Amino acid sequence: MSAPRVRFAPSPTGYLHVGGARTALFNWLFARRHQGVFILRIEDTDMERSSDEMVSGILESLRWLGLDWDEGPEVGGPHAPYFQSQRYARHRELGERILAEGHAYPCYCSPELLKHKREDAERQGLGWKYDRTCLQLSPDERQRLEAAGMKAAIRFHVPPGRTSYVDRVRGAIQFDHEQIEDFVILRSNGSPTYHLSVVADDLDMQITHVIRGDDHISNTPKHILLWQALGEAPPAFAHVPLLLGTDKKRLSKRHGATSVTEYERLGYLPDAMVNFLGLLGWSPGDDREVMSRDELIRAFTLEGISGGDAVFNPDKLDWFNTQYVAKLPPDELVARVKPLFETAGLWKEALDGENRPWLQRVLKLVQPRVRRLPDFVEQVRPFLGEPVEYDREAVRKYLTTADLHQHIEALAVGLGNVQSWEEVSIERALRQVADERKIKAAVLIHAARIATIGKAVSPGIFEVLALMGQRVTVTRLSALAEFLRSS
Repeated sequence: MSAPRVRFAPSPTGYLHVGGARTALFNWLFARRHQGVFILRIEDTDMERSSDEMVSGILESLRWLGLDWDEGPEVGGPHAPYFQSQRYARHRELGERILAEGHAYPCYCSPELLKHKREDAERQGLGWKYDRTCLQLSPDERQRLEAAGMKAAIRFHVPPGRTSYVDRVRGAIQFDHEQIEDFVILRSNGSPTYHLSVVADDLDMQITHVIRGDDHISNTPKHILLWQALGEAPPAFAHVPLLLGTDKKRLSKRHGATSVTEYERLGYLPDAMVNFLGLLGWSPGDDREVMSRDELIRAFTLEGISGGDAVFNPDKLDWFNTQYVAKLPPDELVARVKPLFETAGLWKEALDGENRPWLQRVLKLVQPRVRRLPDFVEQVRPFLGEPVEYDREAVRKYLTTADLHQHIEALAVGLGNVQSWEEVSIERALRQVADERKIKAAVLIHAARIATIGKAVSPGIFEVLALMGQRVTVTRLSALAEFLRSS
């Protein structure tokens, strides 16, 4: 294969949707696999709903995902500009050429007239497409309409026959032209429609493969007809399946977060998101799940994309994120949690200095229990001197032993006498207190966990106490004993 040129062409009418992000990823993987060119083109023709803020959001989301583009906004390239709204003159030029070469005709039908005809057909239970009223106009009739000030749209004249192509995902697809109406390529105000704009830009940017969502399948025959009218061979097409929610309906806000920026804010790692999105509707052909970017690139093929819709399962994304969080090296982990701790008011300068090795040990301890980065805040909070709130269910379940406050006071004394504050010594002292008071060690272990962490579940309790420190541990045990005494 010669080096492919592919494009991702989002509309800046909202932030980057995870479905769009997956389409961008498939384009990026294909380009990187074949040493091709990945182009970012902004289709900002909806001027009322497009905004600079949305453009910036899309660019930031792609950068966060690590999907770098070879041509496009802020990068440039030989086929600039890469904003569709700045290419209108070229679109009109090609539209007028299609008209001049007899592949289109002017249409003077007003929107009101077309609406009336459509509604009339619907009342009769009939399907409707444009009836080619203006195709039948004589040159004199057209001249009279224009002299009367009528502005004409330009409609592509769909020829008889069929359009067939081999979709790189769906296989052979065929459309009967009887089902395609003569579609508008230039509106009466001279502005180009989506169909003309996208073909014009793909032509000028020398796109070899169009990889897009399968909601565009019905547009493809129109685009092929335009390519043919311009005397050019169309690119290869690959239509990827849609993303569905767990209820098998099209993914939307009712399923939760849908924009990439939301997932960044929620504490997902970009590598985890890329891995998760890459396996939505595509398979490497084996049972691999956790795959690096390089592994995804080496394995990616269009033929590996499934024809069936893919389900966006947040629980599976959480699983992926857990795998990637667990692999973060200590220094990167500190860098990622620092802004979260600062926002929560937990960060202290010493954590970037003398206490940094201690913080790294604490983070490593809780790392296997974290699904998303903000989870570190609550997991580490008890280690940073924050007041402990006791979980009511934990208290009810584990702190009901008779005279428990006395046992905990004895434990506080026993741990306060430990000379070498390390896991082995701490465990030995706790078990010695349990033996002396003729209770199970588990009673004191549960009490120590709730006293220091506030919850019934934590990493290994002796590792927790070792990192918590002797003074804090003894103080919190004494506080729990007082709480039980007064309850």
